[in-house]
Amino acid sequence: MTVRDINVSVIVPVVERPEPLDRLYEEFAAPLREAGYSFEFVFATKPWCDRLVEALRPLVARGEPIRVLAMGQGVSDTSMIKVANAESRGAIIVTLPAYRQVEAAVLPALVRAVEDGVDLAVARRWPRRDSLVNRVQSWVLHRSIGSLAGGKLHDIASGVRAARPEVIRDARVYGDFMRFFPLLAVREGYTVVEVSAPVHPAATGGRVYGPGVYLRRLIDVLGLTFLMRFTDKPLRFFGLIGALLGFVGLAILSTLFVQRVGGDPIADRPALLLGVLFFTLGIQSIALGLVGEMIVHLHASRRPLYRLKEREAREEREAREAREQELRSRALRQARPSGAAPRLDDADLDYRSVAAAVEGQRAG
Repeated sequence: MTVRDINVSVIVPVVERPEPLDRLYEEFAAPLREAGYSFEFVFATKPWCDRLVEALRPLVARGEPIRVLAMGQGVSDTSMIKVANAESRGAIIVTLPAYRQVEAAVLPALVRAVEDGVDLAVARRWPRRDSLVNRVQSWVLHRSIGSLAGGKLHDIASGVRAARPEVIRDARVYGDFMRFFPLLAVREGYTVVEVSAPVHPAATGGRVYGPGVYLRRLIDVLGLTFLMRFTDKPLRFFGLIGALLGFVGLAILSTLFVQRVGGDPIADRPALLLGVLFFTLGIQSIALGLVGEMIVHLHASRRPLYRLKEREAREEREAREAREQELRSRALRQARPSGAAPRLDDADLDYRSVAAAVEGQRAG
């Protein structure tokens, strides 16, 4: 199979609670094969996951379209997917977690959505038939950050997605933010749709993580909220916090000042230190916001603030204009009688109409 024959590249980052990879491949490759797509599976693994890919060796020996990319060091999910995307050969990229989230039959529908012009198609787990614990966690997540997408997305954490390679390549995603990729894609102006897919029977059990995982997720949510709302205006974020802290500190100090004027001693009162602390933190927060504004201003000219939905390459536009100019000149020369002097209104002729008339005369 040549590179041009591959329609779909399925990227599987082997990082979180991986299941037997050979069974995962056989289950999710079947619907793509039945739909008539040529495909490849690219498994991206960390150095300590070598034993997990041993189950794939018999499939590779059998001639199945499987490739394994072993990272040289521990990297984030985002880095693994970006590396695999650069190495993939398909016209459409499907990302698939190393465990089963949705039923495999949704993959052709995701691919067709991208073929129809969508930038990113996400498998929405619906109807939800997994445990109440999972649904409550999903509800809390979407209540926290769902508004960032304007209510357009209902399953942000789904790891089953299809996209064009350039979407994954050009999207500004790093660290652990790949789990929020649909939100970041919406922010950058990509077209994102959800395709309903039943929850896989293997994913219906409840999952409860350790406190550290939930703490990291909370930090990620806070970071994502800041990046999506205040990247271009940090003073609004730090200024608001600084104003609140400064106001509280100023209120405490004002109260103590009135009491001191009334004759009450305040030197040994903890409220004095608390008021100074809040007021100082408020000033520092506002100053930090101003520094952020200066950084944004200095880098604004080097950072694209928008993405054109449809872009023509400069060379293609110039080549098209050159062809149109050549066609205009040729049409005017052929439409002018032999030996006739040029007329001043020749430039105003519709060269497309003239060209059509010339072609009609030739056909006649």
